[in-house]
Amino acid sequence: MSKYNKQIVVTVLASSLLLSGCGLFNAEEAAKEIDPPQDVTITEEGSKVETENGAEDVKADQAEETVTSQLYLIDKSGFVVPHSMNLPKTDSVAKQSLEYLVEGGPVSNMLPNGFRAVLPADTQVLGVNIKDGIAVADFSKEFNNYKKEDEAKILQAITWTLTQFDKVEKVKIWVNGHEQKEMPVNSTPIQDGVSRVDGINHDSTDVVDITNTKPLTVYYMAESDGQPYYVPVTKRISNDETDPIVSAVKELTKGPSPSLGLMSDFQDGVDLLSAPKYEDGKVTLDFNESIYGSFDEEQKIISSDVLNALVLTLTEQEGIESVAVTVNGKAELINENGEKLTEPVTRPTEVNTGSF
Repeated sequence: MSKYNKQIVVTVLASSLLLSGCGLFNAEEAAKEIDPPQDVTITEEGSKVETENGAEDVKADQAEETVTSQLYLIDKSGFVVPHSMNLPKTDSVAKQSLEYLVEGGPVSNMLPNGFRAVLPADTQVLGVNIKDGIAVADFSKEFNNYKKEDEAKILQAITWTLTQFDKVEKVKIWVNGHEQKEMPVNSTPIQDGVSRVDGINHDSTDVVDITNTKPLTVYYMAESDGQPYYVPVTKRISNDETDPIVSAVKELTKGPSPSLGLMSDFQDGVDLLSAPKYEDGKVTLDFNESIYGSFDEEQKIISSDVLNALVLTLTEQEGIESVAVTVNGKAELINENGEKLTEPVTRPTEVNTGSF
């Protein structure tokens, strides 16, 4: 399958994209290894590329391979958001992913509209050492040159960018070879490492007693230049909630807090008809007809945005690899492209790929 842009490139390994109108069914399993098989984009040999001196032939030794990484950037509303980008292939993908978080660095010409890099300008990534599930990210002294209000976002962006790799569970921060037990500007605790369990884009709206709650991350939607994208939000739910799958579905159907300015495609009345079924990494959810939303129930079509939010949210939970959806116990669903949804959905390799 070929995909051409101004440089005439060919995508060798295609992956399903999380874009408006593109469902997750048929999406490939998420990339989880430190150097996993990735999307490889190669400039096609024998094609023409435009240069300052006119069109030139592309030779074999000019072909450039790329890998797809999820970079956590800050959007116009201040949310830390994953964005999948094709980066030059390297043996140090973890270190490279942090280098692309630096303001004024190589990511500058790739940033979607309204997004910005999170690390202070001129910050150098001195190294990323991964051992026993902990990634130690060592930065130059320029790392300390950030605004107080950006501290939590920076820590979240580093943590979620590195924990996309299967071998990384926690992240520690060093500066010039010295371990930081807390962030240098506003003293956000790091201690023995920060993980995804610590959350991202925290929302404590309407929480009276935070000590009697636990974190739960769900995905809502935002929009830029008419293109939707997905934003992870960590909410606080009662410790009395015993089933995290049910809790996640409940928060998705309830929708985001109005103060966040985010959106949800779940319609009123959506409800689970029975307890979720979990087996060998697969969760099966049985909904009532309200899951169809604005679509005709007789057509049995489910919104791609609803499916995307469900899969992204639930595959954040440990042990969940795929999600199957039924309505009134029947698996006769169709996506917006008219395709039958006969297989459970795995987390996509690419999240938020639009240029916005």
